[in-house]
Amino acid sequence: MRAARLLRMALLVQSSPGLTAAALARELEVSERTVIRDARALQEAGIPVRAERGRAGGYHLAPGHRTRLTSLHPTEAETLYLGGLPTALADLGLAQAAGTARLKLAATLLPSLRAAAESSVRRFHLDAPAWFREPVAPPLLPDLARAVWDDRTVRLRYARPAREDRPARTVSRLYEPYGLVLKAGVWYVVGRVPGEGTRTAAWRTYRVERLTALAPGEPFTRVASFDLAAHWRAEAERFARALLRTPVTLRLTPEGLRRLPAALGPASTDGPIPGPPARDGRVTVTVPTESEDVAFEQLAPLGADAEVLAPPTLRARCAAHARASAERYGTGAEPSAP
Repeated sequence: MRAARLLRMALLVQSSPGLTAAALARELEVSERTVIRDARALQEAGIPVRAERGRAGGYHLAPGHRTRLTSLHPTEAETLYLGGLPTALADLGLAQAAGTARLKLAATLLPSLRAAAESSVRRFHLDAPAWFREPVAPPLLPDLARAVWDDRTVRLRYARPAREDRPARTVSRLYEPYGLVLKAGVWYVVGRVPGEGTRTAAWRTYRVERLTALAPGEPFTRVASFDLAAHWRAEAERFARALLRTPVTLRLTPEGLRRLPAALGPASTDGPIPGPPARDGRVTVTVPTESEDVAFEQLAPLGADAEVLAPPTLRARCAAHARASAERYGTGAEPSAP
């Protein structure tokens, strides 16, 4: 375990000179004290890792030194061809380039490692798009990807869909595209609208298929501390919770409580644990939901294991549905003739 960490640390320092102890600790998932001890161990092993102070400080290798720790383990070779999604590469216009890169990479591997890498293709296939949805690559995606690669601003036009509080409209933005995210077969671009006048810069995420026009502009300087994966996780969590605007109070049987997370999803059910059950074993909880319509569809499969107490309009709707079902499936009733 430690040997693998030391190897990774040496490669990180070689590929990214100037990483601080804090940055290495995050990459290696250890404490800064462990990083300092590991640097000392690398020095004792003959790898000239040194820490420098100042603005251009951090950990460096001695000038001219390069490690010879780049040989691949068979398991590492097996993962080479799993690094990208075929559909994603095609959407970005990179399928041919990726295929050529794989051929070049395979040609540099030892025969045993080449077989290990190629065998992964026969055993694993990564399919990102969701079920029952024909994947269609947004036409402007390759141009947007080029702007992301080149750190170049774009002037975009974006078709905003209608919502309860606003009509549909098209907006124009000068935009700094920082990265692209593929989520359940849908492409999103994450970036920043630069500040202008008294307006401060703001991070914005757009659905790429809703872009109607795109024109490249001038290069921009990226915020060095921006982390695309961390930003996306935070935004996705915030977005999921922002949708939950309608509280619903339920009385649940033990079975209903067990099935509730699957019915509503984690964003609705990550709240406090309900109090002690009543004499009949049921518990009362209040959970956030997107709307009464969505809550009705989500709670219907729970049947008698979930009783809606509030809001009254949703309770009345569930009661009417239950009565209609009881009439349809009355005791001893035969199926009606078509």
